[in-house]
Amino acid sequence: MIHTIPIPTPFAVGRVNTYLIEDDPLTLVDTGPNSGKALDELEQALTALGHRVEDLGLIVVTHQHMDHLGLVSILQRRSGADVAALDLLAPWLADYARSMEADDEFSTQVMARHGIPEDVRYALRAVSHSFRGWGAAAQVTRELHDGGELALRDRTFRVWHRPGHSPSDTVLHDEAAQMLIGGDHLIKHVSSNPLLARPLTGEASVEDRPRALMTYLESLRATRAMDGIAQVLPGHGEPIDDHVALVDERLRLHERRARKV
Repeated sequence: MIHTIPIPTPFAVGRVNTYLIEDDPLTLVDTGPNSGKALDELEQALTALGHRVEDLGLIVVTHQHMDHLGLVSILQRRSGADVAALDLLAPWLADYARSMEADDEFSTQVMARHGIPEDVRYALRAVSHSFRGWGAAAQVTRELHDGGELALRDRTFRVWHRPGHSPSDTVLHDEAAQMLIGGDHLIKHVSSNPLLARPLTGEASVEDRPRALMTYLESLRATRAMDGIAQVLPGHGEPIDDHVALVDERLRLHERRARKV
């Protein structure tokens, strides 16, 4: 059984969906931000389902955004659970503060190169810095690999790297149940932002910056081509029952925007 637990966030996107998978080990996919309110609501939801934080045996992180990973360290410390995340994300998450600082520096350089005024750059960097407390460092103990498996007792997920919204976006495909846990890769009520971000591998070049939108569209096409998906469980909002139609809608949206430009 998979239970959806919507957790409050301080961001405009609203609540983030975490997913409790009743299996062995008891598994939580994403956690919500690092806040007392988020932790309180998560604990209440677990209690209502007959569980405690201390019962968790595995915590899975779908990507590097703080509304999805902020409570990982606290939950890991209290439960002793393994933490599973994409192998490329593990070093970034282990050194969260330094990673965020490097990401902000890269963003500042990109903005400067493209003519964003200095006062705006400083203001945006200050906002980003003030948000960091909603996230926290955590140690990944179970690295996931693109195309590999995440096996529980009763379920096996195929792991797919789907970068674009972030460099680390990861989706989990339960082929037997025809279900995809999608994180923020695909959301029903809004198009996921393809955010410009520092790459997780190699040197970050401002001159040859990542093309996040092109990467995201490529990832969407890869997901569209997948067989055996009857439902997508997203990181925000309602489940998606026809991922092909939604991906086609998103592709048309970006094509219209490209023509306008």
